[in-house]
Amino acid sequence: MTPILALTDNATEKVKQLLQEKQCGALRVFVAGGGCSGYQYGMALAQEADEEDLVIEHGGVRLLVDPESAPLLQGAEIDYVDDVMKSGFSIFNPNAVQSCACGSSFDTADGGAQPRPCR
Repeated sequence: MTPILALTDNATEKVKQLLQEKQCGALRVFVAGGGCSGYQYGMALAQEADEEDLVIEHGGVRLLVDPESAPLLQGAEIDYVDDVMKSGFSIFNPNAVQSCACGSSFDTADGGAQPRPCR
């Protein structure tokens, strides 16, 4: 079975570094309504999991995903890029059938999200 969420080696190392610097226990990954395509990704550092969270251990990193976001993130992979053009996390999501040019928002085949205008 495909894991809900995975990290590349680069992302794993960056998350470990952030968790150590900020003295946090996990990275929360979620999906919220909004963005140009309907859904947008979010990440936040967390001390502990909420009772309903799915906890994913990957390469020594704890990822927390809420039950509403889990189906939208199923099989997604988080990468960390640091080059001349861009520095930051990016998400490859096999559930996304449409994405905004910026890559931070998406929509799924069921089209359940309401897009907002691009800014």
